[in-house]
Amino acid sequence: MSTAELPCYTLINVPSDFETPNEMQLKSDLEKGDIKVKTEALKKAIYMILNGEKISGLLMTIIRFVLPSQDHMIKKMLLVFWEIVPKTYPDGKLMQEMILVCDAYRKDLQHPNEFIRGSTLRFLCKLKEPELLEPLMPTIRACLEHRHSYVRRNAVMAIFTIYKNFDFLIPDAPELIANFLDGEQDMSCKRNAFMMLIHADQERALSYLSTCIDQVHSFGDILQLVIVELIYRVCHQNPSERSRFIRCIYNLLNSNSAAVRYEAAGTLVTLSNAPTAVKAAASAYIELIVKESDNNVKLIVLDRLVAMRDSPSHEKILAEQVMDILRVLSSPDLEVRRKTLSLAMELVTSRNIEEMVLILKKEISKTAGSVEQEDTGKYRQLLVRTLHSACIKFPDVAGTVIPLLMEFLSDNNELAAMDVLIFVREAMSRFSNLRPIMIEKLLEAFSGIKGVKIHRAALWILGEYCERGQDLQALLSEIRQSLGEIPLVDDEIRKAAGEEVLEDESVSAAAGSTVTRLVTADGTYATQSAFSQGGGDAGGKKGKGEERPPLRKYLMEGDFFIGAALGSTLTKLALRWDGLVKDEMKQNRFTAECMLVISSILHLGTSGLPEKPITKDDEDRLQLCLKVLADKTGLLSTVFNTDCREALGQMLEAQVQVEGTNTGMEKKVVSIQPDSPINFLQLSKLDSLVGAGDILDISLNQALGTGRISKADFASSKLNKVTQLTGFSDPVYAEAYVNVNQYDIVLDVLIVNQTRDTLQACTLELATLGDLKLVEKPQPIVLAPNDFANIKANVKVASTENGIIFGNIVYDVAGSTSDRNVVVLNDIHIDIMDYIVPATCTETEFRSMWAEFEWENKVSVNTTLANLSAYLTSLLASTNMKCLTPDKALEGECGFMAANLYAKSIFGEDALANVSLEKNMAKPDSPVTGHIRIRAKSQGMALSLGDKINMSQKTRQKKMVATQG
Repeated sequence: MSTAELPCYTLINVPSDFETPNEMQLKSDLEKGDIKVKTEALKKAIYMILNGEKISGLLMTIIRFVLPSQDHMIKKMLLVFWEIVPKTYPDGKLMQEMILVCDAYRKDLQHPNEFIRGSTLRFLCKLKEPELLEPLMPTIRACLEHRHSYVRRNAVMAIFTIYKNFDFLIPDAPELIANFLDGEQDMSCKRNAFMMLIHADQERALSYLSTCIDQVHSFGDILQLVIVELIYRVCHQNPSERSRFIRCIYNLLNSNSAAVRYEAAGTLVTLSNAPTAVKAAASAYIELIVKESDNNVKLIVLDRLVAMRDSPSHEKILAEQVMDILRVLSSPDLEVRRKTLSLAMELVTSRNIEEMVLILKKEISKTAGSVEQEDTGKYRQLLVRTLHSACIKFPDVAGTVIPLLMEFLSDNNELAAMDVLIFVREAMSRFSNLRPIMIEKLLEAFSGIKGVKIHRAALWILGEYCERGQDLQALLSEIRQSLGEIPLVDDEIRKAAGEEVLEDESVSAAAGSTVTRLVTADGTYATQSAFSQGGGDAGGKKGKGEERPPLRKYLMEGDFFIGAALGSTLTKLALRWDGLVKDEMKQNRFTAECMLVISSILHLGTSGLPEKPITKDDEDRLQLCLKVLADKTGLLSTVFNTDCREALGQMLEAQVQVEGTNTGMEKKVVSIQPDSPINFLQLSKLDSLVGAGDILDISLNQALGTGRISKADFASSKLNKVTQLTGFSDPVYAEAYVNVNQYDIVLDVLIVNQTRDTLQACTLELATLGDLKLVEKPQPIVLAPNDFANIKANVKVASTENGIIFGNIVYDVAGSTSDRNVVVLNDIHIDIMDYIVPATCTETEFRSMWAEFEWENKVSVNTTLANLSAYLTSLLASTNMKCLTPDKALEGECGFMAANLYAKSIFGEDALANVSLEKNMAKPDSPVTGHIRIRAKSQGMALSLGDKINMSQKTRQKKMVATQG
């Protein structure tokens, strides 16, 4: 085995400013220095070894002058030194000096101080030379009878490691440890001994467990954890043993240790599908989440519950536990609450939906009364969305939920209020029997709405669904109330001139309880509404913004989009009024009032009084509304009265289909066929349920990054990630396999000596660019003529941006007196796609993030593709992003296409993209043109995604040219 492949137990960070000391000075310090000087000199010697320096001349100096020292710090440093120092000659024989070291450690194993004995035993676990260990075996055995538990438990670990690596040195180890276990009282010693028996002699471990199975609940948590592991292994290998140990696992669910309860619950679900077992495990998980304060623990355990829900047999049992799962909402963390509500919504049934709605109502009332914090508004929004989903899934509860949600329309949190309106819009479309009560509640809440977006959406809903005569009149009165006196321009000019204003009678009539009668200076009555009452004014002076009613305030600020929405709403009202009332005079009066309001808004927009003039789009819209009301043709009446509602129905149906598709993709159907009972770990895809393999092995493989097998053939996918680092004609050929495992990158570098010389101190020197950090320096190796070796290097990743790893290989030629030789390596580019996964978000969230993110990268489309959809598909494949725009919106050929894309990195960073494509329809073969705008919170993410798109476009063009050639 080469030096690079030796296992490493101790990682020491070498300071960046470390300079290689003078060997003579180092020798002098080790010989004549005091304790402090010797300690520092020993540290420098350790750094030198880690840097690949040879210090064979210092070995005897350390043995003579440092090894006899009784200082604890020096002894600790020596353990590290002897762990990393080369102990053999180049031919593989043990150095003679090691005999002296071995004798020194035999004395340390008999030292009266238990710390020195214990730490020496820990050091022996790391030795891989049986020649060094053999003389120490009697002393190690004797340590099992030491008075101190620290020595005894390390002696057990030393025996376990030696037996595992060199069983011929202590063939009777299992029997020795079994006898030790029978007489031992200390829990840590018993745990180590029991763990050794599990791995070395499972039969002895089982016989010991059988003798004390009734006392397991009184053991310490460290021993209980090992017992759970043993039971799992035994039952997995021999299912007939389940009945013997399942009761023990049930008892461990009541352990005082949270870790033991967690492991016992996981083991119980794996070993048994009985409803009682699943219920007991789920209850244990829920108790853990509720009682544990660490949010990471809560999220991990919630993931286990979500994994249980994926099993059809477990899902029915978990559905009965929904009310218990909702107890987790007491946690203050938003992510925990989000996951809990998502899980509860998937499990809830018609039997317990009413109880769940009651709990959610209580949670909503709590957020309304609590102090407004950063996450309170987001949590309220989350609750609103959950109630929305509950009403759509179970329409029976909509009647109780809707009145409660209407109260949120006046909420300061615009997102929560908008979610309520999205829900109301869908409820209006689906539940025609609830429309009257919803319209009544919406009209009541209209005056309390605080945001322009909320007012706009509320106006659209009311205009679309107000069908009764009294509702139409009430809505018109609310609009007049919210606009103030009409005409708007004249009223604003009068106010600017400082004249006394008499409110419109229609306003005062509709104001209800929010309007008060006042007597003016000349004895006449004036009406003051709630909109014009400012609070806390100083000296009787009020700002003009506070005096205006809300709709007028928006218009005066230049937001005429709400004016356009208002025009559409009034047009619908007038057309619907004509269908209800046959009296032509009443029809004309209603239409004239609507036209007055619309023309007044139009006049205000062009008057120059608002902060911004009306836009052309909004002006055209209002003029169209006036034209429709003047002509009232059948075609336009159908568009306003019927087609709008049909378009909404189609949009809601498309949303349901998209959500159904996503849910269908997420749900896994688990079925075990009678002709496929065996699971081979080496061939498994690791995407089946936990029960498909040994969870201990699987979790270890996942932690090491060796368990991630792609859906493609493993060999071919691995070859795709091999990067050639040097040329075939270089004296040293090198290539690297880049294995990305979330936050770690493992470089497996193959180095081939293509010369006929022996290459000494052949070292792979690496450096990184970007948010990458090299964890450890690869060790130097010796390469025989035409020999090869593999060197592994670990790199930590800190963020999502393109990283570059570069470096060189340096080596000495045996027998040569020339300087060191250097081969410069080709750069390794770390692909950003390894960290980006497709994700989904709502349109509102997308717009919010688009406005919030400050880094934008605009990439021009440069392609030979002539089809818009084909280009979008290739873009999605090359960027790992998900298209949020529905397929129906992208169908058809019209010469242009716009789509929103979204992805998330494993570090939690969001990446947004807006694609604007166009094509000359007159020339069918003309390529697609346009641009892609990328937005992200960090600069690196935006730039890296742009680079990836440019690179994929260039690669595609080269392939096209090669194909044509």
